[in-house]
Amino acid sequence: MRRVQGGMLGLALLALATTARAEPPQTPPVEELSLSDAATALAAGTSSEALTRAYLARIEAIDRKGPTLRSVVAVNPEALAQARALDAERRAGRIRGPLHGVPVLIKDNIETRELPTTAGSLALKDNRTGRDAPVVARLRAAGAVILGKTNLSEWANIRSSGSISGWSAVGGLVRNPYALDRTACGSSSGSGAAAAASLAAAAVGTETDGSVVCPAAMNGLVGLKPTIGLVSRTHIVPISHSQDTAGPMARSVRDAALLFSAMIGSDPADPTTRDADRRRADYAAALSADALKGVRVGVLRPEMSAPLAKQYDAALAVLRAAGATLVDVTPPKLDGLGEAEFLVLKAELKADLNAYLATTPPAVKTRTLADVIAFNAEHADTEMRFFGQDTFEAAQKMPGLEDPAYQEARAKSLRLAGAEGIDAMLRDSKVQLLVSPTYGLPWLSDPVHGDHFVPPSASELPAVAGTPHLTVPMGLVQGLPAGLSFLGPKYSEALLLGAGYAFEQRGRMRVKPGYAASVPTEGGLEAAR
Repeated sequence: MRRVQGGMLGLALLALATTARAEPPQTPPVEELSLSDAATALAAGTSSEALTRAYLARIEAIDRKGPTLRSVVAVNPEALAQARALDAERRAGRIRGPLHGVPVLIKDNIETRELPTTAGSLALKDNRTGRDAPVVARLRAAGAVILGKTNLSEWANIRSSGSISGWSAVGGLVRNPYALDRTACGSSSGSGAAAAASLAAAAVGTETDGSVVCPAAMNGLVGLKPTIGLVSRTHIVPISHSQDTAGPMARSVRDAALLFSAMIGSDPADPTTRDADRRRADYAAALSADALKGVRVGVLRPEMSAPLAKQYDAALAVLRAAGATLVDVTPPKLDGLGEAEFLVLKAELKADLNAYLATTPPAVKTRTLADVIAFNAEHADTEMRFFGQDTFEAAQKMPGLEDPAYQEARAKSLRLAGAEGIDAMLRDSKVQLLVSPTYGLPWLSDPVHGDHFVPPSASELPAVAGTPHLTVPMGLVQGLPAGLSFLGPKYSEALLLGAGYAFEQRGRMRVKPGYAASVPTEGGLEAAR
């Protein structure tokens, strides 16, 4: 009798153990869940469908309600179906890589086949092309779930000199999750705020000059503006073929490196990328906390507020403790760079936007820049509530890319930013990379006067020269995020990511957002300047 009872007990315990093993693992909380940890959870049995549902619920709770960040303009109606398909692939033993089943968000000037691509403008509300930009296609091929589209500064902040970063007629004004009355910067404002608020594992932004690194720095993120020619620009609403690129935005260097690795690749429709396939690599694999040992780092000391300077000194101490040799670098005078860059952007905006609009569906009635200008004037009550379109109007007057003034400006800007700028500083100071504060602190959002950009700004030289620019969080200043920039020569992404990772691991300076209504600063806005 005892033997029978013992056997029955053993069978019962075995059944309980089998049942326990059969239960699916709990979905980890997505707040502050890294892309790397999401991949680990998926490998351990968490379903991509469950993870996608968790992010969709968080978008509803944080973006639509609660703090109301307005960072996501549309969720992908096929996201859950994509997640289920990727779960089925995993069960069948097909694993595409570390992004398999991981939800990411895409800036709404990058085409995705399921959703319209508006660049924030009502003129493009019907821009349903049914196409994936090649960079999105690469992310899908790597297994990413396209969760939705993020808000942005309308037309990527190029419509007016008086624009408000983070505002678009389609999505409204993006709010900074660290202080809701402060700017999220731009133009990748929604990607910055959404990634900071854990509305996806990571996000993709675009940059012409500062549009990845500024919102990354001001939302406590890692952001990488790659070397021009590594990431395709096809089917991305353009500003400038000389300077446009997509880039990853994430809460850690490793996550940014994982996303970046999947984005690189040649595209026959974008000749600039002809050599990109040769640069493809797993940029996360070589990351090491010892990457700064023995590295000579050039230190730029631009004008900045006293509180930011104090935090910068703390960041420099971290670099030194990580083994870097710091060398003060005096930047050269580059008279005329800004004017030359702006002339190039205006000329290329007209040519490149006209070429893009010609490829949009018949439902899009604005077929040229001139049509967009007319649309904005006709719909001024919605499109021009806060600022006008002076830059668009100036671009429309440009004669074309064959104009000698444009060609001279491009040659001049490239020479000043590259050979006489970044390249000269690296060579003359015998350093491998440069560091600087990325930008000043997030200013108060101001619908009356527009943006309040204040120094410093590290974006112009790498933007114009086409060289990489990495920003990594260096803590809070007066309760607001600040970023540390790493600059290097063309194709030095591995060097910059390694240095950024070593700094991040040694300093641990990122602080998660608190969704404060405001932050106290001595003297108000002026103290943040």
